Amino acid sequence: MKLPETYVNRIKDQLGEEAYRYFACFDEERYQALRVNTLKISVEDFLKISPFELTKVPWTDNGFYFDADKYTPSKHPYYSAGLYYLQEPSAMSPAAMLPIEEGDKVLDMCAAPGGKSTELGAKLNGTGVLYSNDVSQSRARALLKNIELFGIKNSVVISEEPAKILKKLKCYFDKILIDAPCSGEGMFRKENSIIRNWEQTGCEYYSDIQKDIIVTGAKLLKEGGMMLYSTCTFSPLEDEESILHLLKCCPYMEIVELPMYEGFDVGHLEWVDEQYKDMGDVLEDLKKTRRLWPHRIKGEGHYLALLRKRTRAELDELGIDYNHEDYEESYGSYPYKGGKISEDCETFFKDYPFEVDNKRVEIHDKRVYLSPKDMADVRGLRILRSGVYLGDEKKNRFEPSQPLSMAMGRVDGDRVIVLEPDDIRVDKFLKGETIQIDEPDKKGYVLVTVSNYPIGWGKALNGNIKNKIPAGWR
Repeated sequence: MKLPETYVNRIKDQLGEEAYRYFACFDEERYQALRVNTLKISVEDFLKISPFELTKVPWTDNGFYFDADKYTPSKHPYYSAGLYYLQEPSAMSPAAMLPIEEGDKVLDMCAAPGGKSTELGAKLNGTGVLYSNDVSQSRARALLKNIELFGIKNSVVISEEPAKILKKLKCYFDKILIDAPCSGEGMFRKENSIIRNWEQTGCEYYSDIQKDIIVTGAKLLKEGGMMLYSTCTFSPLEDEESILHLLKCCPYMEIVELPMYEGFDVGHLEWVDEQYKDMGDVLEDLKKTRRLWPHRIKGEGHYLALLRKRTRAELDELGIDYNHEDYEESYGSYPYKGGKISEDCETFFKDYPFEVDNKRVEIHDKRVYLSPKDMADVRGLRILRSGVYLGDEKKNRFEPSQPLSMAMGRVDGDRVIVLEPDDIRVDKFLKGETIQIDEPDKKGYVLVTVSNYPIGWGKALNGNIKNKIPAGWR
């Protein structure tokens, strides 16, 4: 492929004699990987049932390489059941290296299409709240679909400018992930069209966007909170200089050292612009950040920096001057109204292991939603979904939703149809067709599963199961 000359020259300066190895890797096969959804199945249990030969991705606990010439995981029913997510191996690193703890309030600021958000939600393990944002509504809808497929019940999907989120949730988040919009140099090998975009916009365009986003992120963090900044570019302007810009604007932030895996590189000091050269020891801290080169590892290119918002007591002890307004909390708790579900709805849920807390139920135009616990007051923001869309209350019946089936996890019981992955009926059902079962007396809604993991609702009558998977999910 034809690489821009200015890009080639800079990479040669950055890598020196090693540059030839980087350019040579453009002719090599790319690595494919999947990430196990630990909300639904443990890694140990997935490996027992995996139909693919897998090799571990070193920087994740639940990521695995597979041979794309032998396997097509996107066509296996376990994919439709949300047991794993297909993700480029290096792209797994940001969510893997943000130290999520159960109960955290977490923001994924640039979240679409959802690869990193789904992992953050899995790490929360049903606790705390995950806020996933993307400024593009069309991209945010794709994000919502992946969050629903993964069965994440404690999520709030937003489509808003970061500055507007700051007005509502200042100093609220324990953890923030910013996988920033970037020039995409690390993905040149993967996507030729990104090269054309680089030639049209360059790195400067994205640098300005990144600097605004990362400073906003610092103000959204509570004291002691942590933020993982990442890009898929090698440009020091978008990587190291974004971090130095943050530290100059927000001296209360500090760089935290990330793990060093085989093939990882440290942040580059020699590329720092003159305006940052007077920042002393902070420059050395750039070595705590990490750059991933595709000729050194089994993956594409990435840059990672982990940052922490010091406490006010720490700043006072260190004698660091800072803007006290950046520590003034400004958020409220969500005013749950509560909505009593119908008797038909209550009766329906008796057959399934899903708890519905009426205090968090919201009903809009007969649509029933279950909001997350301990949610902040996000009214005024553009919200695509908070919590789980349970289904619709109709006259004398309740119609469950596809997102509800995905949120069930592994199930068993009289209202559950268990099919095995190689059963031809699985493929037919996922295509929206009616299937047959040897239970002519079974009537009403049933949950169709593959190996006990839900793939959608059906309605049983006379040994037939009429398909209830919405067209957009087939």
